[in-house]
Amino acid sequence: MSQPGSRQRLSRILLLCGMILAIGGVVAVWTESDFIMARMGGKKTVSQRLEEFGPAVRERLLPEFQRFGVPWPPAELVLVGLKLEKRLEVWVGDGASQPKLLKTYPIRGASGVLGPKLREGDRQVPEGLYRIESLNPSSRFHLSLRVNYPNDFDRGQGKADGRDRLGSDIMIHGGEASVGCLAMGDPAAEDLFILAAETGLRNIRVILSPVDFRVRELPETMPDVPSWTRQLYDDIRKELEALSDSPAGHAGTHIGATE
Repeated sequence: MSQPGSRQRLSRILLLCGMILAIGGVVAVWTESDFIMARMGGKKTVSQRLEEFGPAVRERLLPEFQRFGVPWPPAELVLVGLKLEKRLEVWVGDGASQPKLLKTYPIRGASGVLGPKLREGDRQVPEGLYRIESLNPSSRFHLSLRVNYPNDFDRGQGKADGRDRLGSDIMIHGGEASVGCLAMGDPAAEDLFILAAETGLRNIRVILSPVDFRVRELPETMPDVPSWTRQLYDDIRKELEALSDSPAGHAGTHIGATE
């Protein structure tokens, strides 16, 4: 038969174990909650980024809008990425007349060679006519604009060629290094992000071209590309030529690579 003292000691041990388990549970819950809250605290919303960067961006860009007589935000925004020239052009319009060249930014980082993106992991910047499908206010590369690659054309050609892993997550973002994306540097990414957010995604077009077809043809050293790129390049050329007919021509502000 157990002695009263033994029972009391056993009760104290059981109580102590229970307390340890309870405390451990609280610590575990707190640690997980704290981790989640820390991660949430590091996230930003588009509205927060507009508040954070909007005033400075508008101060930089509004004089150019006023010079061309285009209201802020524009009714139309066209981003033209030229791979050979390593240049991104920003065209803005009022919806009633041809867009005007607002600014050009140097592309600070882009991997791959001339030619379209064909598969996941090929490190290629896509070529084609695209849209911006979303904005990431908490990108690993400061801020980013997500291009809708692969689009219907890309998927159609992939199916015809028997290619099913086309890749994804193509961005126009900050920083200076990239794999398949366009790295623009942080100040340019802020301009593009705020401009895109206030213009509205449905009003944005993106043209990604191997070269500036308005001034040159494909180089003789062009890598081998699928036969269907001939039609794709004709479509890109038409879009670029329509922009070059703009009354503003190429009179926009050019931001040098050292700025």
